[in-house]
Amino acid sequence: MSTFWYSDFAYMGGIMVGQLMSAFFVYLVATSFVFGQALGAFPTKPDLVLTPGALCTEPSEIRYPEQIKYCERNVGTREKWAVISRYTGKFKFTLNSANRLQFKIDHYIPLCMGGANVLANLWPQHETVFKKTDPLEERLCEKLAEGKITQKLAIEKIMQAKLNLEQIPTISAEMFLLK
Repeated sequence: MSTFWYSDFAYMGGIMVGQLMSAFFVYLVATSFVFGQALGAFPTKPDLVLTPGALCTEPSEIRYPEQIKYCERNVGTREKWAVISRYTGKFKFTLNSANRLQFKIDHYIPLCMGGANVLANLWPQHETVFKKTDPLEERLCEKLAEGKITQKLAIEKIMQAKLNLEQIPTISAEMFLLK
């Protein structure tokens, strides 16, 4: 294949390299948009219409000094995909077997705080979100188990955190100060 230069463009076999580069750039932008949309459009908090939260009504045991109803984790594959379907339909993001490991099905009201295994308490939480909320959830449940906070306060704080990720440092600091 012969290459020769004309002005600022090179020709290779009758095709201008500048045109190829332009087409490649358009392709990169288009695929970046598609993948960026799929990754960027996921919900960063529970949708309160789809996931208002629900408490355990059929406990497997009673826990903590406050005698909180506890439901064993029991969300099957079918229920998980039902949650995913509800959210992907509403938010138009992609969640499938290829990126499923980036998400977990989160209990809006955690089980350790008396949350239920029902659709009204479940949502697909991206790893960028659960890496922020899970440490606080664990701390709140420890304080609840120690009898240092009430179920009502624990639920209020985790809901506040899951709806307002930027408040997690403040909420965490408050919980850390509890002895």
